[in-house]
Amino acid sequence: MPEDHDWEAYKVPPTRTPVSERTTSVPNPVNFFQSAFSYVFDAPVTFVRDWIERWQTKNKFYYYHQKFRRVPDLSQCLDGDYLCYYEAEAQWRRDRMVDQEIVEIVRERMAACKQREGPNQFQNCAKEMELLAQVTKAYQDRYGDLGYHGNARTCLMKQKHRMMEERKAAQ
Repeated sequence: MPEDHDWEAYKVPPTRTPVSERTTSVPNPVNFFQSAFSYVFDAPVTFVRDWIERWQTKNKFYYYHQKFRRVPDLSQCLDGDYLCYYEAEAQWRRDRMVDQEIVEIVRERMAACKQREGPNQFQNCAKEMELLAQVTKAYQDRYGDLGYHGNARTCLMKQKHRMMEERKAAQ
């Protein structure tokens, strides 16, 4: 094998990108505008974003759901304390949504048990049926007959009337 290679036999393929030959000494205005945009707009925004990201990585805050503090019930609010009324109403709405989700979860568990057990659902899913009956009765006792526009005041009045009826029945 020869020591020297024959460069004519194995030519290097030509490059596909043409070499630009400048015919003028005037700078390209596109390059000027790109560098001006970079220094005027992009650099400050990038600096601020990097600063914010560094600050956020130092102070990481993990949360999975919003936690509200418990507020006084509507029966504990003073007369004319409208802020307390509003907070009690918001607390009541949150409690109602939580209770709706509890009923829905128990209903889904019972449906899954019925689907899983098939014809033996009445004896194998008796515990889930009993739990659903208890949960729906409790939900109906508290929120039933209030309608869509029910609020904390009507719920409190319903509870008061139910307690009065229970007292009369006990006597």
